[in-house]
Amino acid sequence: MSTDAPTTTEPAPPPVTTAPPPVVSSALPWPTYGADNARLRSVTVPGLRPPFRRLWTFHGHALLEFPPSVGYGLVFEEAFDGRLYALDPATGRIRWRYNAHRCGWSSPALGDNLLFATFIAHPSCKSPLRSGELLAFAPRTGRIVWRRRIGPSESSPLFANGVVYVASQDGCVSAFVARSGRPRWSLDTGAPVKASPTLAGGRIFIGNYAGEFLALDARSGRVVWRQGGFGSFYSTASVSDGRVFVGSLDDTVYAFSAASGALLWRFGTRGYVYDSPAVWRGLVLIGSYDGTFYALRAAGGEVAWRYPVGAAVSGAASVVDGVLYFSSFAHRTYALAAGSGKLVRTWPDGEYSPAVAGFGKLYLVGLGKLYALAPR
Repeated sequence: MSTDAPTTTEPAPPPVTTAPPPVVSSALPWPTYGADNARLRSVTVPGLRPPFRRLWTFHGHALLEFPPSVGYGLVFEEAFDGRLYALDPATGRIRWRYNAHRCGWSSPALGDNLLFATFIAHPSCKSPLRSGELLAFAPRTGRIVWRRRIGPSESSPLFANGVVYVASQDGCVSAFVARSGRPRWSLDTGAPVKASPTLAGGRIFIGNYAGEFLALDARSGRVVWRQGGFGSFYSTASVSDGRVFVGSLDDTVYAFSAASGALLWRFGTRGYVYDSPAVWRGLVLIGSYDGTFYALRAAGGEVAWRYPVGAAVSGAASVVDGVLYFSSFAHRTYALAAGSGKLVRTWPDGEYSPAVAGFGKLYLVGLGKLYALAPR
């Protein structure tokens, strides 16, 4: 399949609007994986652009695969070895920490004055346990408010309207009452789920490792639509203007109708698309294991620009004030102008999802380090 010619299978909806991304909130500037529940990964923070000066460096002493969440006056980072850290945004000092004795392969979520985090038991972090766990913490003290055993989970939780949603490798997507942890509903999709839930228009959107993509009613867990026959979905979807954008391990980026599940277009790359897309001003921004980062037009999937890096791109990108950040397996992080793909800056560290914003700072994620940067 050509990388320049997307395959369109249904008439496109009306043209995508180009509304600016949301402005960062001072209370919860980056409360969840992807910045918001639609997982758009783009925010506006006026003036937060390169060149930067480094304020502090946090040494995690383990891989930092997922980016932090920022809010309630702290920066929350989950490390590969199962340790969850609450950091002072001004100094990088540890305010509190928690050891899950499991692996930490996700980002926490903030909401309702709680911090929600998932963990996965796995031999790679020498965990003797076999199950996963979802916990709710008091964010300022680290006190555990409640905990629930779930399947092994590398899915970042999502909070909305008093409910926290999670997924797990046992194939379940589940909803819990945020204040108490009481189960609300659970749906077995029939295959492992490694992606994180996305919420838009009252629906949860998520794919599984059987190559199925689902839309669920957020209140009941009822399946609204279900599409199959694709490659395994590790990518977490982004939803914008009635379209659902997601990558797949069959080397393809897909766009579905959020209303009906109709396949709107597909775009083939030459490698796995583990990456979760960012959406910014009518562009779907996503990398591939083929060593290229792509900007695709959200309306039809055409290439707006591409940037070759010569190494696999696996982690999700983010856009902060019009600057796109992504990392490659060559341990390098790139900052590009999101609209044109022009190189702005590079850093000699990073591998997965590199950047979030909050409290007037950019937090850049390296292999085992977290850097706090401020404009010069």
